Amino acid sequence: MEEKNKSFGNLFGSIDLISEEHLELMLSTMNTDHAIYYLIESVKSAHKKGVFTIGESEVISKAIRTLLRKNNEQ
Repeated sequence: MEEKNKSFGNLFGSIDLISEEHLELMLSTMNTDHAIYYLIESVKSAHKKGVFTIGESEVISKAIRTLLRKNNEQ
């Protein structure tokens, strides 16, 4: 019987970690695109938890759309 892969953990409710080495690899190989992705996922997670006011959420949403648009244009 084959053993299922167990998750080491989860970041921001959307990024599964396989092991501590996986986390270290993510950190050591992070580039600008990865950094933007991780920041956006962290903000989405915080928003789901009700961390921001409506006004703050609006500003953050616009900032994310601006970054994604600029990143896609490059």
